Order: sequence, then structure tokens, then C-alpha cells
Amino acid sequence: MAIEARLRVIYGDTDQMGFVYYANYFRYFEFARSEYFRARGGSYVEVEKEGRRLPVFEASCSYRAPARYDDLLIIKVDVTQLRRASLVFEYEVRKEGDDAILVTGQTSHACINFEGRPTALPAEVVRLLKP
Repeated sequence: MAIEARLRVIYGDTDQMGFVYYANYFRYFEFARSEYFRARGGSYVEVEKEGRRLPVFEASCSYRAPARYDDLLIIKVDVTQLRRASLVFEYEVRKEGDDAILVTGQTSHACINFEGRPTALPAEVVRLLKP
């Protein structure tokens, strides 16, 4: 079940050309992931309370059109793969009121314990994130 997170572009997120600086989209993806957890009735804090972390081990972003200062962005996020010890989120970014896709992306996450070793996703996290 995809959710939509809303985020307004601040001036500090733009480059000299007035466009959102490319790397900031990864921050926007992180924001959307947090909102995804909340929308599903949980939070990333709960993952850490279970003794797990979900670091990104692969990330991609395709830029189609720029966003600018003060644009209200709609970041659609969904879990597209959920395995025993990893998961994949996919993203689409649009401006509110416009169907044109500005950016698409994907992040792949490993589930590790606090010692950095791979471990299974907690059952509660699987329940929260199950597509």
C-alpha cells in the first residue's frame, strides 16, 4: 500500500539555478520512508527498539524534471520487495496538482543488528511493511 508524503521545498534545498539540488532527493526519500512507517502504524524508532537497523546498501534516482523553491512535493513511496533480511522502497516525486513525474527512485535496505551482522526483520516490522 503506497502512501503519499508532502514536503515543501525550502530555499536551502535549491542550487544556484534555483532547482532542488540532486542529492536532496535522497533526503526526501528518507522523509517519505519515515512517513510510510507512521502511516502503517509504526515508526523507525520501533525497529531500533527491536535491536535492528535498516541501512541503505543501494540507492538510485532518475531525474526527469526539476522542482523549485516553494514547490509542494508529493512523494509516493511503497515497499516493493520484502525479504527475510532486506527490503526495497520505490519512490515517485510530483508537484502537487501536477501528474508529471519529476523524479523516481529506489532504496534497498539490509536488516542488521547493532553489531552490524545481517539478521531477520522483526515480525512486527514485516507486519507493518507487508505489501
